[in-house]
Amino acid sequence: MTMARLATERALTALVEITASFSRRGWFPATSGNLSARVSAPGDPLLLVVSASGRDKEAMTAADFLLVDGSLQPVGPGVQPVVSNVEPRPSSETVVHARIYEATGCGCVLHVHTVWNNLIAELFSSQGEVVLRDLEMIKGLDIWEEGTEVRVPIVENLFKLPVLAEAVVERTTDPRVPGILIRHHGLYAWGTNPFEAKRHVEAFEFMFEYLLRRWTVGAGLVPAQKGDHKDRPYELAEAGQGGIVGGEA
Repeated sequence: MTMARLATERALTALVEITASFSRRGWFPATSGNLSARVSAPGDPLLLVVSASGRDKEAMTAADFLLVDGSLQPVGPGVQPVVSNVEPRPSSETVVHARIYEATGCGCVLHVHTVWNNLIAELFSSQGEVVLRDLEMIKGLDIWEEGTEVRVPIVENLFKLPVLAEAVVERTTDPRVPGILIRHHGLYAWGTNPFEAKRHVEAFEFMFEYLLRRWTVGAGLVPAQKGDHKDRPYELAEAGQGGIVGGEA
């Protein structure tokens, strides 16, 4: 078995497992989201495995991924062009993945749509970033410095995907931050391999959800205490100084 074939099979196994895991969490609603892994060696022409467009992520198998080259066209195991107008076809956002690979040298890119990442991107879109600090889960991004601060960029959801890809790369300037938010869209996160990229997505999503729930508490909504009415899970109350961290606000 060639190295390229072995790398492809390993990538497929990892991506199928990640797809199933994220689907169970509801991170791929309505066939949204996409996944890819680079199977070419560093310095070689880009060759990656990417999810097919329009697939129900809950039922995806290895057959629902395609091998594509640097021109973003499907190729066969021998890296020969696949000429077909029939499904499957690569995710339309493959161009964004490709530019992230080129800009970062990473080995895997994952893209999820969640309520939490959409809300936090909307709340801080005017600031162009979300600042994460004083959160233990920052270590999930492979950042271990004490008192560190991480700024996650936010870009607008540009209609033309090649233009969106360039906007993403323009804001991907801090090598410590393996992710970016697209307003009204979702999160792109990456890593040196599928395991690392998965961990980064999980860390980002935990922090986004935590910050938004903390903001809810700070705004005066707190979980009902024992003995409260079951049909009123939240009560208005004085909630103290809670609030989310973002930008310079």
